[in-house]
Amino acid sequence: MSTVGGARLGQAGTQVDLASGVPVLPKDLTARSWIVADAESGQVLAAHNAHWRLPPASTLKMLFADTLLPKLPGTQEHKVAAKDLAGMGAGSSLVGIKENETYTVHDLWLGVFLRSGNDAVHVLSAMNGGVAQTVTDMNAHAQELQALDTHVVSPDGYDAPGQVSSAYDLTLFARSGLQKKDFREYCSTVRAKFPGETKKDKKGKKTRTSFEIQNTNRLLSGDYDLSVYQGIAGVKNGNTTNAGATFTGVAERGGHVLLVTVMNPEKKEHNDVYRETAKLFDWGFQAVGKVQPVGELVPPKSAVSASAQPNPTASAGQAGGGQAGGSSAKPVASASVRSGSSGMGIALGIAGGVVLLLAAGAYLVNRRWPLPDLVRRRSRP
Repeated sequence: MSTVGGARLGQAGTQVDLASGVPVLPKDLTARSWIVADAESGQVLAAHNAHWRLPPASTLKMLFADTLLPKLPGTQEHKVAAKDLAGMGAGSSLVGIKENETYTVHDLWLGVFLRSGNDAVHVLSAMNGGVAQTVTDMNAHAQELQALDTHVVSPDGYDAPGQVSSAYDLTLFARSGLQKKDFREYCSTVRAKFPGETKKDKKGKKTRTSFEIQNTNRLLSGDYDLSVYQGIAGVKNGNTTNAGATFTGVAERGGHVLLVTVMNPEKKEHNDVYRETAKLFDWGFQAVGKVQPVGELVPPKSAVSASAQPNPTASAGQAGGGQAGGSSAKPVASASVRSGSSGMGIALGIAGGVVLLLAAGAYLVNRRWPLPDLVRRRSRP
């Protein structure tokens, strides 16, 4: 496996430092791969096969959104042509887009995040120059984010030969996306109105009504057998034949913001991917500040390059008021306590977080970023 983010993240099995005072991990985790990370510092608190390359299902839509959101203004409108909806996989999840109807980009993103609509993905891809161009853009953005386990074949996450990602990469996508206000808005919306089909009444007058859509992230919206998770604020779920159930979530509690990604639990019970995610969140909120990290979420390449540039204001006598792109966080040495189901040896790792803010069109390295109002928003009707 890759060692991006630290040597221990390249080890198979569970990586965690169970020192004195650190709670033990839940015993009944069955996911093939998972990760728990501090969204603000970037520290990986624990992981299991973090870099395993697996089918991502619709969690790949986080990369799709992070790539395309800056390109398409929310107010932009598009009239859907038949070719825009061509090429979707059989049995794709749909929001209900109709040919010859006009939608705003804002409408389409609600369809992507709430209903995981592959039809909305294909229309947005058409607006971006087509599916092939969008796939190229997504792969390039994955490389920029140092998500090196990821190879995109279909922008909607539908099963395709060679299409893979990892729990580590999906967490990078979520962390990058959550720095964008519109991404945070869409992924935290529980329910919304979506434009329906234009129809004529008996008098020939055209009318267009809307219908309600609800977020399929069950930790955010709840279900008959699952309560809304306290502090949940997004992000994205997925489920396909090859991928099984996948999910990346972000939650805030006690002043801490955590990211958890779970891929393909062996249990196939209803909502089990959310139950395992909730257990990892519970563990993470108990462990954060106590457990030594086993790795880090790396910054984008552009942030690394910016932080390496000298600060023009740092030298005496230098003219101008330029601002440096930031500075790297100090690494924190990780202890070598062993734990996990694999029984394999665990190497020493390095952990140190940097957090990224999108400002003035460039990533700046900083220590914290907020998720404003998301927790309160989750309970609104």
